[in-house]
Formats: sequence, C-alpha cells, structure tokens
Amino acid sequence: MLTGKQKQYLKSMAHSFPAVVQIGKEGMTDLVLKSVSDVLNARELIKIKINQNSAENIEDTANYLGRTLSCEIVQIIGRNCILFKQKDKESHYELPRK
Repeated sequence: MLTGKQKQYLKSMAHSFPAVVQIGKEGMTDLVLKSVSDVLNARELIKIKINQNSAENIEDTANYLGRTLSCEIVQIIGRNCILFKQKDKESHYELPRK
C-alpha cells in the first residue's frame, strides 16, 4: 500500500509520461491485459488511457487491473489512470519513506 507522499512522488514522475496503453472500442481483452502486464513489468510506472469510443469505465478498469496484476493505482483522472508495480530488485524508483 502506497502512502500519500509516495503517491504524490509517483504522480509527479508520471505527469509527463504518454499513455503507453490505450483501451479502445474492444474494451479489456486478454491482449490488452497481457500488454499492460508486460509494460508494467518493464517500466514499473505507466499511464493508461481509455479512448472516447470505449464503453469501459476507468475506475472499474483500474480496479480490475490492480487486482489482476497486483499493482497499485496511483491516480485516476479523467479517462486516464497511473499504475505502479515496483520491482523486487533494481527498481527505477526510490519511494519516500513516509
């Protein structure tokens, strides 16, 4: 579980990131889930966007990804969400303690 300070730090890091995964009209498919998993394992911190033509709800989608991929939801804003899954070793991010 991330603290408020840690979430704030990760939000500031992800602010300028482009959305690396976009969910379109097909919605949450197995291919999208695999793509999110692969990118999350490689980058640790990612931004996901749900396009206007998708019927998916961003909060439901973020919660589903959080449960399925064991990652943290850093922020949900508009049709975007930021997810974080820290690597056990060689993490790119050193989170604040409290």
